[in-house]
Amino acid sequence: MNYSNIQIVLQEVPGEISICFSICGCQIRCKGCHSPFLWKEENGQQLSTKTYQETLKKYKGFASCVLFMGGEWHQKELSHHLKYAQKEGYKTCLYSGRDSIDKNLLKHLTWAKTGKWNAKKGGLETHKTNQQFIEVQTNTILNHLFLKN
Repeated sequence: MNYSNIQIVLQEVPGEISICFSICGCQIRCKGCHSPFLWKEENGQQLSTKTYQETLKKYKGFASCVLFMGGEWHQKELSHHLKYAQKEGYKTCLYSGRDSIDKNLLKHLTWAKTGKWNAKKGGLETHKTNQQFIEVQTNTILNHLFLKN
């Protein structure tokens, strides 16, 4: 599983400071994608267990959530990373362009964003979006948290 970058992000998971891993190999390839460099599996570098664990250790007490931008196509490895994050006290989130997420991944997620990017419908910050930001445990759609007043 290759990643393009690791960032600290503030807007993707409302109320959380998230460590964001952008994973390479997305096969959805949405028209208008803001990250087409993530389409090629071989881009980026291998997300080793050491790099992953050191990153979580570095931000422990500062960040509260581990966010994966993609990676669901590496289900076994992603599941392992999510379990580790939870064990370390982090909340977890997956941003996926798919309409649904496998139940074996869902059980390790606090939140999930689903839905392919559609420029005509916009993202989570619009009322007409096809995307959903879901609290997994309650299956509650939380799109309202992204809307501007």
